[in-house]
Amino acid sequence: MPSGAFDRWKPHVVAAAVIEREDRFLLVEEQTSDGLRLNNPAGHIEPGESPQQACVREVLEEAAHDFEPQALVGIYLNRFTKTRTGEDLTYLRFTYCGRLGAHHDWRPLDTGIVRTLWMSAAEIRACRERHRSPLLLQSLEDYLAGQRFPLALVHADASVSR
Repeated sequence: MPSGAFDRWKPHVVAAAVIEREDRFLLVEEQTSDGLRLNNPAGHIEPGESPQQACVREVLEEAAHDFEPQALVGIYLNRFTKTRTGEDLTYLRFTYCGRLGAHHDWRPLDTGIVRTLWMSAAEIRACRERHRSPLLLQSLEDYLAGQRFPLALVHADASVSR
């Protein structure tokens, strides 16, 4: 490597939502390179967005629901290797919980999302092999344990939206 040159590690930064209604949790079933997997509504933070704004957008795109974050459940770091490509990936995930709003049944779901479904915590625990990420279960368990942090914990400077 030339002097002064280096590869900088850059984790993928994502936002996710734990959404509960009547003791069931909203998940998405999505087509991945490893087959059909279950996940929270979640996705990459886009330029100009805060993690909270990305969470609202991702719930709308992946589940066709409005969503109002009310608390941060946790910030998680996860690393894994894709089984088909061997690609080494790291994700930094901001997970929120909040209030589910209107359902827009006319709205198409994001590319790769096959359907949304409501599952109990026991059902989610029973199908770990179908989880897209171990963070699905970790954030669910943290949510069920009552872990909540104020939204103000994550500060997005005004420069982000310029």
